[in-house]
Amino acid sequence: MALRLGAIVEALGGTLHGDAALAVTGVAPLETATASQLAFLSNPKYQQQLANSKAACVIVGPAMRDVAQARGACIVADAPYLYFAKVTQLWKRQRAAASGPAIHPSAVVDPSAEVHPSARIGPLCVVERGARIGADTVLKSRVTLGEDCSIGERCLLHAGVVIGADGFGFAPNAGVWEKIEQLGAVRIGNDVEIGANTCIDRGALDDTVIEDGVKLDNLIQIGHNVHVGPHTAMAGCVGVAGSARIGAHCTLGGGAIVLGHLTLADHVNISAATVVTRSISKPGHYTGMFPIDDNAKWEKNAASLKQLHSLRDRLKAVEKTLEQLQPSPEKP
Repeated sequence: MALRLGAIVEALGGTLHGDAALAVTGVAPLETATASQLAFLSNPKYQQQLANSKAACVIVGPAMRDVAQARGACIVADAPYLYFAKVTQLWKRQRAAASGPAIHPSAVVDPSAEVHPSARIGPLCVVERGARIGADTVLKSRVTLGEDCSIGERCLLHAGVVIGADGFGFAPNAGVWEKIEQLGAVRIGNDVEIGANTCIDRGALDDTVIEDGVKLDNLIQIGHNVHVGPHTAMAGCVGVAGSARIGAHCTLGGGAIVLGHLTLADHVNISAATVVTRSISKPGHYTGMFPIDDNAKWEKNAASLKQLHSLRDRLKAVEKTLEQLQPSPEKP
């Protein structure tokens, strides 16, 4: 497959400096792109890679226009990374539509489930009783959609996703555990993408809710009764415990943990590997992790951390003693 540079600009905008008839056969990183591929530069610190790139054309911002033109053909766009994303979407649309039946013969779909005619269900998927799947939503292979759970329009669920398994709820009873039946469901909005082997548990009483535009990476665990606000994104291996509420436009880095029953405000960004142990009411970037070190040094520092509370109390006592020893200011 190939696309002319002129056709790309006609579809997506931007300003082309170069031959509109030149065709590119793929999209590639700046450093590995060949003379028939399109690349992009969004960070000026990679300017040297731009000069050395063999790409047929490079997408750049206005500030890099002259440097890019000196190298060869370029498309100038206000937001090069966003433009690159739209190029990948354009490329995907130009490929031939998926062939075969909308519901793979190996999939198991309960007769009471509601599946929009434009939705696609891949091999070995299971769609249980009362589940609902909206228009243009795609379930890749081995996706499980539990009973009474719903997925909106234009969603993409990658291989192995499980929606609507029981939440982790047990009550202690004389040394054993009594199961709390999970009577809620999972409600997923429109334009949501869920990565491979991610699990979203059904609610205990109310539903677990994933709002419009949420993007979840692979191997994420969303506990029962969690509510994730619109357009929030989570990287791989994030864990969100039951009844937590995540606001809109939040980001959670890989391996981050949010404890149960906490609330994160809109526009909160959590760094990778951070454990969120309290609610966050103010937008901002939050980090909490212990830096890696030589193991012997790390053990000593970890032991010191255990003494911080007593050291603080001792310091306060010293400060109080010093204040008492300070002579009183003489009156005029």
